Amino acid sequence: MGLRRRPGSIHDLRAARNWGVIRALAASGLLVLADKGYHGADPAILTLYKCKNKPASQKQANRSHAKLRGPGERADSQLKQWKILAKLRCCPHRAGHLAKAISVLQNREAAAW
Repeated sequence: MGLRRRPGSIHDLRAARNWGVIRALAASGLLVLADKGYHGADPAILTLYKCKNKPASQKQANRSHAKLRGPGERADSQLKQWKILAKLRCCPHRAGHLAKAISVLQNREAAAW
C-alpha cells in the first residue's frame, strides 16, 4: 500500500531544502539526528545505517541513535495524535512554545514509568 499525499504536498526533505533548513543546520555546527529518509542530505545530518547483516558496531550505533531520537519522536507523535497544531488559533510563534511544553510533559511522563 503506497502513501497517499494531498495534491501539491512535498516530502519533508524537499521542504527542508527549499526552506534552507539543511543549510542552516550545517552552518550552525549542530549535530542533527534524522531518519533514513535524510540519508545523503548533508554530512552534518546523521542517519541510521542502512544494510542487512550489519556489524555489531553499526547495530550499536543505530540503537544509540534511536535512543537519542526516541523522546522527540514520541512528542511529535503525541502532537499529531492530539491534533493540537492543526487546531491552533493563536500566533504561530507560540506554537514552538506549545510544542516544547508538550515535549517536556511527555518526557516527564515517560520518566515516571
